[in-house]
Amino acid sequence: MEETGVVKEIIGERARVAVIKKGSCDTCPAGSLCKASGDAAEIEAINKADAHIGDTVRIFFEPYSYLKGTALIYGIPAVSLIIGAMIGKDYMSKFFPLLDPEIASAICGFSLFGITLIAVRIFTRRYEGKKQHMPVIEEIIKC
Repeated sequence: MEETGVVKEIIGERARVAVIKKGSCDTCPAGSLCKASGDAAEIEAINKADAHIGDTVRIFFEPYSYLKGTALIYGIPAVSLIIGAMIGKDYMSKFFPLLDPEIASAICGFSLFGITLIAVRIFTRRYEGKKQHMPVIEEIIKC
C-alpha cells in the first residue's frame, strides 16, 4: 500500500507526513501511527529517503504488516464474539436454567468480545513505534 504526502516535521530518523485522508482511513489498522484531523491525516514514517520539511514523498506500507494488523484488529474479536455466543448458548444455559439461552448467548458473546478487545489493545501497544511495523518513506517525489 502506498500513500503520497508532504513532510511536516522531522523527528530523528522518523518524519511526520501529512496525507489526504481517504475513506479507508476509518478502518485502517495503522491507527496508532496516524493522527487524523479534518481532511488530512499525519502519519509517522521512517525517513529512509532523507526527506526534509516541505518535500512531497511516497510512503510505503508493508503488505504483511497491514494484513496482520487487519486480522488482529478485526478478525480475532469477531471470532471471539461468535465463540462466546456459542459457549453462552450451549453451556451457560445449562448452568443457569432460568436464563433464556438467547440472553446467555448474548451476554457470553459480548463479554468475550470485550475481553478480546482489551487484550488486542494491550498486545498492539507492545508493537507501537517499532521499526518493522512502521511505514517507510521510499522516495522524494518533489522537493
